[in-house]
Amino acid sequence: MAFNDFFAGEIATELLKQLLSISRKSCLCKSSADNLITSIEELLPIINEIKYSGVELSAIRQSQLDRFSETLRGGLELARKVLASGRWNVYKNLQLARKMERLEKQVSRFVSGPMQAHLLADVHHMRFETMERFDRLEGRLEQRLNSMKIGAGGWVEEAVKRMEVEEEASLGIFNGVGLDLGKSKVKKMIIGRDDLNVVGICGIGGSGKTTLANEICRDNQVRSYFNNRILFLTVSQSPDLQQLRARIWGFLTGNEAMGYTNNLFVPQGKLQCEWGSGPRTLVVLDDVWSLSALEQLIFRIPTYKTLVVSRFKFPTPVVNEVYNVELLREDESLSLFCHSAFGQKWIPPTANETLVKQIVHECKGLPLALKVIGASLRDQPEMYWASAKKRLLRGEPICESHENKLLERMAISVEYLNKKVKECFLDLGSFPEDKKIPLDVLINMWVEIHDIDEEEAFAILVELSDKNLLTLVKDPRVGDAYSSYYEICVTQHDVLRDLALHLSNQGDVNERKRLLMPRRDTELPREWERNTDQPFNAQIVSVHTGEMREMDWFRMEFPKAEVLILNFSSNEYFLPPFIDDMPKLRALIVINYGTNEAILENFSVLTNLANLRSLWLEKTWVPQLTNPTVHMKNLRKLSMVLCKVNNSFNPSVIDLPLIFPRLLELIIDHCHDLIKLPSSICEVNSLQNLSITNCHRLCELPADLGMLKKLQVLRLYACPELKMLPPRIGELIGLKYLDISQCFNLRCLPGEIVRLASLEKIDMRECSQIVSLPPRTALSNMKSLRRIICDDEVSWQWRYLEKTNPNLHVQVAEKCYSLDWLDG
Repeated sequence: MAFNDFFAGEIATELLKQLLSISRKSCLCKSSADNLITSIEELLPIINEIKYSGVELSAIRQSQLDRFSETLRGGLELARKVLASGRWNVYKNLQLARKMERLEKQVSRFVSGPMQAHLLADVHHMRFETMERFDRLEGRLEQRLNSMKIGAGGWVEEAVKRMEVEEEASLGIFNGVGLDLGKSKVKKMIIGRDDLNVVGICGIGGSGKTTLANEICRDNQVRSYFNNRILFLTVSQSPDLQQLRARIWGFLTGNEAMGYTNNLFVPQGKLQCEWGSGPRTLVVLDDVWSLSALEQLIFRIPTYKTLVVSRFKFPTPVVNEVYNVELLREDESLSLFCHSAFGQKWIPPTANETLVKQIVHECKGLPLALKVIGASLRDQPEMYWASAKKRLLRGEPICESHENKLLERMAISVEYLNKKVKECFLDLGSFPEDKKIPLDVLINMWVEIHDIDEEEAFAILVELSDKNLLTLVKDPRVGDAYSSYYEICVTQHDVLRDLALHLSNQGDVNERKRLLMPRRDTELPREWERNTDQPFNAQIVSVHTGEMREMDWFRMEFPKAEVLILNFSSNEYFLPPFIDDMPKLRALIVINYGTNEAILENFSVLTNLANLRSLWLEKTWVPQLTNPTVHMKNLRKLSMVLCKVNNSFNPSVIDLPLIFPRLLELIIDHCHDLIKLPSSICEVNSLQNLSITNCHRLCELPADLGMLKKLQVLRLYACPELKMLPPRIGELIGLKYLDISQCFNLRCLPGEIVRLASLEKIDMRECSQIVSLPPRTALSNMKSLRRIICDDEVSWQWRYLEKTNPNLHVQVAEKCYSLDWLDG
């Protein structure tokens, strides 16, 4: 993509703002400004299509775009002169008006000429090829993936941004009479009625309940009324009620950190007390499924209000008043559908209007169905649309008593997916409802079981995102546009997860490709136990329970299982003995959603997994990695998140190259007891990625770190006790990305850093004690540097290099602090 592709869009956007001001203020130029506004509004989507598509234009077309960028740049200067011109300088204003008329004609000629048709043809051709054949992805996808790995944003980052823009646009359409009416009624219940402590929003799945609740939380009048004291919690079908009560109680008492650590001080039972005139507080409970759960989460305290969002209408004594979400009107439905299917609010002339309206009618005003089905039909031929219409017509009307029919309609959007893309969508049902799925976990799983590489996995991820079948969410920890994909996670609407489960749980239980527990339970499903006399041929097995002891498991055989996902909430967990009967297991994911780190028992069962390549441990005690008990000769990736690890890294007993001889990636995140890494890590010659983030007690790195000649990524984000980097860091000849951001006590960059000839990016934001850099002449030797992210105080020293290295960009980062990521 050419340099000017991006700037044409930026200039056009800025010019549009100036023209709107001219239209309001200048009488002489108003007509030209209005015509220019119309032309540029038509052109801007085309420029953005080029910007996000990655299409390489021919030399002739590129030169046309370059010339047009110059025209827009001149127009921007002209608009600024018009706005700066005094009202009484008639002669000058007449001259400017004539120039505005000439600019209008130039833009109009460009818009009405052949360029628009050529560019649109290129973009749609590119989309069609990407959807049809992912194996034709060009080399630039691999390049983007590599840049993503070294923290340069890239392809998935663009998808995240695109989804944010799409959501804003969809909300603009959805924010019509229906949403405005709902907001007005709910606001009246919340801030206009002191006699109502608990109010509700009720509607069927996909009707926009959560969208309405989020809009209430963003409303300025509501935020002002509660002085920004608003807590939004997702409850789900299998909630951890103790943890949720702790979160609410911590928020009410002003001790929010307590909600993330323990619940020892939370009053038991239904809390009702008189606190007098305490601060106004609003707690939103989204996706509530049972009355018993709701009653435990309601604290009846004066000035404290609860907004309950649910598919069900609860008794009046519990929820005092309820707003029933109204489905979209016909015109609103058509606008939302057209936005997803055509990228505009109306039916284009080339489309079959009757066919479009028939499909919209069958979506029955449900926003989620309109968005998903519309996206699935985008850029498809008319015969494809006709087939979809016939399938929709077979369904019954969607209403509260036939909510399962929504799944049948939504299934149409999945049936026409490429086979591998469909399989990846169905895999999403393996994860718990309303939980963020780490992107790293998902990509690893797809690579291991679908015989695809990471580039194709990312392509599939972006396609599912573009079709509204999942949501890419940027972790609030990041705060800028240049993060790696480790800070991006995936979420999914509960109706879409229900759809994945509905499609996966068909057929004989022993023959299903995915053996899944739809929600957390105290024990394994009885259906599984009844069929243990035959092997289970599932490729993915997902278990979601509370505490499990050895006696709670029963013997099961999984000759074809390649992925095992263990989700639980407890302080102790016995790993299932049937892991021994998973000879093909390639990826093991262990996630504890409880409050404290869980002790894992039977860890030695992993020793026999000769094919295990990826291990993800979250919120557990990692057992001591002693040589005789653990030997994972084929493990490629080890991730430990929110774990207790110091005991497992005892330098006197651990020999990492013996235990992990083929390890490529080691990720340690939020492991607060990690003080130092064992020196033997420097002998893991295969290591390419070492990521140690949010480890607040890490104070020292091994002196021989430079022995890791294959290391490409070194991330040391948010390790505030780290005071220096080892001098031998200069021997990391393959290092491409160094992240030392938020290492507040890091005092300097070692002079040896200038020897890193392959280094492309340094992220050193919020390293307040680093006030000087190595000599400029030495830094000039770092020819591969492409991006520096740093604080304003030190940026001027890096900017000197921009003069000698035209490919270098120095980015001054904004500071961002949030605890929202803990909700996942």
